[in-house]
Amino acid sequence: MQTNPAQQDLNGLATAHFAEGCFWCAEEIFQHVRGVRDVINGYAGGTEPNPSYEQVSEGTTGHAEAVEVHYDPKEVSFETLVKVFFASQDPTTPSRQGPDAGPQYRSIAFYDTPGEQAFIEGYIRELDASGQYKRPIVTEVKPFVKFWPAEEYHQNYADRNPNAPYIQHVSKPRFQQFKEKMPGVLK
Repeated sequence: MQTNPAQQDLNGLATAHFAEGCFWCAEEIFQHVRGVRDVINGYAGGTEPNPSYEQVSEGTTGHAEAVEVHYDPKEVSFETLVKVFFASQDPTTPSRQGPDAGPQYRSIAFYDTPGEQAFIEGYIRELDASGQYKRPIVTEVKPFVKFWPAEEYHQNYADRNPNAPYIQHVSKPRFQQFKEKMPGVLK
């Protein structure tokens, strides 16, 4: 089943939104997927308008660190992006990815259409049934409402800060693990 992208911009690009822990890690992974043109770090899933990093870090806004993925649906499907999302994190840990803990680091797959929702939910059932994980998947499946871009210093963070300890010890190893799982989707 291939869903039609919910919206396309004037350049024919579609948009998807995911939260999978630290947005620096997610950004680096999605930036390397063939067909992805841009990844923006930000916040989604909560109610606080235009939140700051500090507010989201407190864990009280309802937002999670998220990425907005702009992609060419002629080169990569929404379904493939969902598979990338699940392959690049541990979707069985509530409010946690690696060293990052709190509701702002929870796993959320956002959808824009009923077809996207059906695919995500079906893929979760498939993954749970596969026995790939020792615990059930706790990823939230939520309708997309609003994305708030993060502050400029968070954008392209790994590229601009390759020697930062977090990038070296968390982001890079997570990206390497992903590359081993899905080498066929990389640029």
